[in-house]
Amino acid sequence: MNWISNVVPPKIRSLLRRDTPENLWVKCPESGQLVFHKDLEANLMVVPGSGYHMPIGAKARLSSLFDDGDYEELIPPETPSDPLKFRDIKRYVDRLRENRVKAGAADAVTVAFGKLERQDVTIAVQDFAFQGGTLGLAAGETIVAGIFAAIERRTPFVIFTTSGGARMQEGMFALMQMARTTVAVRRLRAAKLPYIVVLANPTTGGVTASYAMLGDVHIAEPGAVIGFAGARVIEQTIRERLPEGFQRAEYLRAHGMIDLVVPRPRQRETLARLCRLLARVPTAQAA
Repeated sequence: MNWISNVVPPKIRSLLRRDTPENLWVKCPESGQLVFHKDLEANLMVVPGSGYHMPIGAKARLSSLFDDGDYEELIPPETPSDPLKFRDIKRYVDRLRENRVKAGAADAVTVAFGKLERQDVTIAVQDFAFQGGTLGLAAGETIVAGIFAAIERRTPFVIFTTSGGARMQEGMFALMQMARTTVAVRRLRAAKLPYIVVLANPTTGGVTASYAMLGDVHIAEPGAVIGFAGARVIEQTIRERLPEGFQRAEYLRAHGMIDLVVPRPRQRETLARLCRLLARVPTAQAA
């Protein structure tokens, strides 16, 4: 029994009791290190000691990339919210409502315009907090609308991917977004505009099988899991043990599947340099 609750009088106990937030300290899943939440947020959700990259929200990521954190958010196109009237243990529309509250966004993808080191750029961010970043009608339409807006504004298009794949509650409508986003990327390429993909943890399923692997340059965050099927499914299919670190960003970089592994605090300068290079912006103009 707690001696404070047994011995100390109630009035004194009320003075001793303090209300502290539950998320004041965050434990690193890799090293077990406890990090003060404000220090973690200041370091873009990267654990200072271990370098472990924790999930980061779409708005926080966009603010860290654009000059002075200033950007204009694209209004997402209207789409049917529940085309199949799907229901399992709860209605799909109820799941969407819960995820919108949790993620603070209409769906898994947010697109914004702004300046990155004084260069106009369009950036899309996929948020794993919204139903595992799954690709559905709304997310696909937002990506396509973002690419078309980038073509109209003549800006590079950068997308941050993190997803469990296509959204099962939307069936074939979700799967069709793989084809639609691929066609949109081809139009971006025909317009001779840069398309840069940043793969965050995890990027899997139909997202990997479509727009996530079609970039002019592929960057990955350290330790990110990138692949189509899960490692366990692959092992059961081929009946062999997979190499150590298989499907991790560093393994894919070593085997030529991606171009760069860049920690989150260095991504802004890396993306700005790549956009200038691919868009052929003169050095004097960039300065």
